[in-house]
Amino acid sequence: MTRTRPRQGRPRHTPPSDPNASGRDQILDAAGALFVEHGISATSTRMIAERVGIRQASLYYHFATKDEILAELLATSVRPSLEMVERIQALVPERASAAAALYAVAATDVRTLSRTPYNIGTLYLLPEVLTERFDTFRADRGQLQESYGALGASAAAEGVTGSIPSERIGELLIQLVEVVIQIRRTRDPDMADTDAIASSCLRLCGLGEAAIASARDEAHVLLTGLA
Repeated sequence: MTRTRPRQGRPRHTPPSDPNASGRDQILDAAGALFVEHGISATSTRMIAERVGIRQASLYYHFATKDEILAELLATSVRPSLEMVERIQALVPERASAAAALYAVAATDVRTLSRTPYNIGTLYLLPEVLTERFDTFRADRGQLQESYGALGASAAAEGVTGSIPSERIGELLIQLVEVVIQIRRTRDPDMADTDAIASSCLRLCGLGEAAIASARDEAHVLLTGLA
């Protein structure tokens, strides 16, 4: 009988959080936990490899640097929302109202931020993330903010935000959505939080409760069709 030779290399130090996840995803999961627990500067690639249970050299097969890992994690907190907002904006005004589109974008963004591993959004304002190495992430977030501004300006009740530039509206709306990052510090956000934040975006634009209810219903149909 042929005997199976043992695999070479060190055994895993700790079991992966999800044994069915790819090696790349396990690295991202471990790095997310360590970045949030210890900070970016205090986390080394060796620590990440040990958390996954692989050799440091194996980590470099997937990511060349720690910054590359962080960039991918940051992208997971904005990329899904950015992709969805492009699809939604393409439907305004022919197939969707700006108010419904804004609600749908905000709800999608809240869900994205609610699902990022280890609440990666808490890293947004750390000094390391403000360097040019993460220009792509900040450009993507800036594009998302511009979309908020355009939709907010279009959805705004006449005369309510007319004197506020769309850039400022976008800044306010994205900050309102990102309050879910703070909510995650104490508990898991739920559907009620998603609705409360998305509805508050419309209130900030001056819409009344009847208009918000109508936009909410339209947005749910819109999102179901885009799923």
